[in-house]
This record gives sequence, structure tokens and C-alpha cells, in this order.
Amino acid sequence: MLTPANFRTLCHRRQLAATHQRQVIYETVMSLPGHPSPEDIYDRARKKVPSISLATVYKNIRTFLDSGMLREVSLHHGSLRVESNPQPHHHLVCVSCKTIMDLDESGLGPLRFRRKLPRGFQVKRIAVDILGICATCASKRARKSRKL
Repeated sequence: MLTPANFRTLCHRRQLAATHQRQVIYETVMSLPGHPSPEDIYDRARKKVPSISLATVYKNIRTFLDSGMLREVSLHHGSLRVESNPQPHHHLVCVSCKTIMDLDESGLGPLRFRRKLPRGFQVKRIAVDILGICATCASKRARKSRKL
């Protein structure tokens, strides 16, 4: 559980001010399932801090991403999404509803590069996105096609 003292320590290690709004935003991210968007975080955070703005949420998310407190999910899923899962993993992405689900790293075999990487390129992490249709969207499509 994230206590105010733990949050202050986490911020101190990353040389960030531990403000009340920052704490509410971070706690909100950690409490939301999956890969929330800034809008999802804002909707929940403003219940605790009604005066908070969407711009403040975006700014602080960027600060958390830059400091390594959070990770960004691939941008090509439609909008910025963040995640709090620090364990190595990949993603299953529904191309219809944009839902993103974690896939444990052991769910895929080892990844190897067939070619040498460009000189000086430093790999920070490898993330695989498997694009497809989730069960809910597939079911909706099947119902729709039966009606036609």
C-alpha cells in the first residue's frame, strides 16, 4: 500500500516535489486497473481534488514517465496510456475497442535480433504488441453479422 510517507520517499529518490496533487494522481494511477488514459485518471482524481485540471494531470503523468515512476504504453493505440506494472511483459491490443491487456513475458519465446542494431543504439526494454480482436468485440461482431 502506498502511504504518504512512501510517496514522499519515492519522489525524493527521483528529486521530485511530493505535492498533494501529485500524490493523488499517482495513487489514482496505481488504483486503476489496466492501462488508464490521462482522461481516465483525471475523471477519478477530480473526485478527490475537484479543482484539479486535465492539464495538471497530463503534466504530472509526463513527470512520472520522465522520472521512471510510470511507464508509457506504446503510443500507436490511439492515445497516451500509462501502466504501473514494473514486471517485464508484453501487450495484447484490441484494434476495435483499444483495450490493452498484459501478457506475461513468459507467454512468448525468447526474442532475438536477426540483424545487428544500429551502432550506438541502446536497448532499454523490448515490448511486443500483439494486435487482434478481444472476445467482447468478436462477440459483438458475430451478433451483428447474424442480424444481417
